[in-house]
Amino acid sequence: MREGTESSPAGREPTFPAGRLYLDEFINYLTVERGLSPNTTAGYRSDLEKFIGFLAGRGKGGFQEVRRDEVIDFLMAEKERGLTPRSLARALVSIRMLFRFLSLEGYVRRDVTEVVESPRLWKMLPEVLSVAEVESVLRQPDTSTVLGRRDRAVLELLYASGLRASELTRLEVDDVNLQSGFVRARGKGGRERIVPLGRSAARALSDYLERSRPRLLKGRRAAALFLSRRGGPFTRQWLWRLTGKYLRQAGISTKAGPHILRHSFATHLLGGGADLRVVQELLGHSQISTTQVYTHVDRERLKEVHRRFHPRG
Repeated sequence: MREGTESSPAGREPTFPAGRLYLDEFINYLTVERGLSPNTTAGYRSDLEKFIGFLAGRGKGGFQEVRRDEVIDFLMAEKERGLTPRSLARALVSIRMLFRFLSLEGYVRRDVTEVVESPRLWKMLPEVLSVAEVESVLRQPDTSTVLGRRDRAVLELLYASGLRASELTRLEVDDVNLQSGFVRARGKGGRERIVPLGRSAARALSDYLERSRPRLLKGRRAAALFLSRRGGPFTRQWLWRLTGKYLRQAGISTKAGPHILRHSFATHLLGGGADLRVVQELLGHSQISTTQVYTHVDRERLKEVHRRFHPRG
């Protein structure tokens, strides 16, 4: 046992800053017994020093006192600081390896990280708008103008269909069937899917097609559904600028682009009781696990409602 640390599980648990000595012992184990490179062990040390600092701030006396929830709290705090899913996954691996080592050496009685989900499964919870915020964004375009009617149709369609930005920019006039109320989207890998339109989106598209698109065409022909001021098809960059403009006008501070309406579409559907498999189909996800991230978003909304309105929340 390292000099200056406390005894094994039969004695007292390791305390901070003595816990940092256990970190040194762990890093030595990685270097000597596992043969990891200096760069790799430096990454582990960096992650674990942050974790130890977090535990010290919580007043922890040693690793034996650490609970599963505190590991999750640390990872969530790191996520709030802007860490990417890859960095969060690495931090969790570092913590798991440390606790596995502590458990094998008998410094802790149990490995609290065994049942912690990986941040790879969490992804990054997508940013979504409330229903009221979406309504505010949709009201921003001036529908008395040619471009305002076009912009309203774009925003309505994004929220009504959950289309990706690339899918919307590839739409052609023939992809929209207002009579039947659907749009045909071309997703990743050239896969096509049929997405229903709501009444509001159908009305906005009809208004655009009848009153704005012919004036943007200026007597020319074009297959693209949405046209720029000059009559040509617009790009994803143009779509980002358009959505950013109306988000700002609605007083919503975010760097998100058109995908925020896609995320809101999925979250609001699930919040209203839609089946996860149906939402998967509407979004064009090949794996149900990709769609499941929106159930996490909705759970966060439910938790917030509970905190705000439950007498013991």
